[in-house]
Amino acid sequence: MADLSARDVERAKFAFSIYDFDGNETVDAFYLGDCLRALNLNPTLAQIEKLGGTKKKNEKKLKVEEFLPIFSQVKKEKDHGTLEDFIECMKLYDKSENGTMMLAELNHILLALGEKLEDSQVDSIFKECMDPEDDEGNIPYTPFLKRLLAGPYPDAQ
Repeated sequence: MADLSARDVERAKFAFSIYDFDGNETVDAFYLGDCLRALNLNPTLAQIEKLGGTKKKNEKKLKVEEFLPIFSQVKKEKDHGTLEDFIECMKLYDKSENGTMMLAELNHILLALGEKLEDSQVDSIFKECMDPEDDEGNIPYTPFLKRLLAGPYPDAQ
């Protein structure tokens, strides 16, 4: 836990307190993944189970002293992918193979696939990161991704 900054510990304790529904300084292990995701981490279900998360409520309770090392471990393993990884994904939608994709498809991806965003979040991200679309409704995705990965966007929270 020495690898966590004071700010990280404070954030983790705050997130932990949100999931302490009974007010007894414990969190049901069923909510371990939710608590970690509230800290901008994205553990897989397999990771959550390996770290002590449960599939049913009231099987196990975690204390903050148990949660902090879990948070530290997941934080170290955090893998967002690189710009090149995201560009490779966008190439799947690049029908003309010219570095552009349809804005409508990108909007659909952000609203409907993976960890879905709200309309207001997508609007905020587009406003901050998007080049104007061309006459055919396409946008260049590399500049968009560079701006997006440089983040943060307060309105998109």
